[in-house]
Amino acid sequence: MRELKYDVRRGADTYRMIFHSRLKSWILRDIIKRDEALVWRSGLSGWRRPEDLPELKPYFEQREEAHLRSEEFEVGPFPFPKKEIENILIVDDEEDLCWLLSNSLKSRGYTVATANTISEAVACLKQPPDLIFLDLKLPDGDGMDLLPQIETMSPDAVVVIISAYGSEERRLDAKQKGVHRFIDKPLGEEKIMSTIGQFQEKD
Repeated sequence: MRELKYDVRRGADTYRMIFHSRLKSWILRDIIKRDEALVWRSGLSGWRRPEDLPELKPYFEQREEAHLRSEEFEVGPFPFPKKEIENILIVDDEEDLCWLLSNSLKSRGYTVATANTISEAVACLKQPPDLIFLDLKLPDGDGMDLLPQIETMSPDAVVVIISAYGSEERRLDAKQKGVHRFIDKPLGEEKIMSTIGQFQEKD
């Protein structure tokens, strides 16, 4: 089946020529939610809400079902140290996710670095972040392998694991190794900001 191409309008921004597969990914990862974007493609009479299109509606329903499941087996909360958070490191092999979350956080005044591998993340630790979002599945190893370097180079950093493979065993292992929070993918801006808020020291 030929991939459909869309224009996606979100606020004042328009993303041109988005492939169907990428738009699907953004919906499933909660980057695009109901009532916050419009799409245009050939055959439409104008801009439409993506959740109203037959080919996209199932992805919104799938994302909402996944969200309910993740709430059912959420383990925690882990202890939340309150601190001033200014510098954030995102370690994830999904470049689109890093780019989108980085832009969102920068627009809110945070300084953000991104890394797609463990080796890139180690280089970023030379400027210690206040908070690290760390994926488990990385091209050059398991994200948990980075924890000793974090402890050595950024001992005061809050570490939040983000993963689509959140078994209870992995969560317990993460907690025992000093991880502060373990949240499930897919995730989007709302979940990221909520998580930061749990650690952010209030004025």
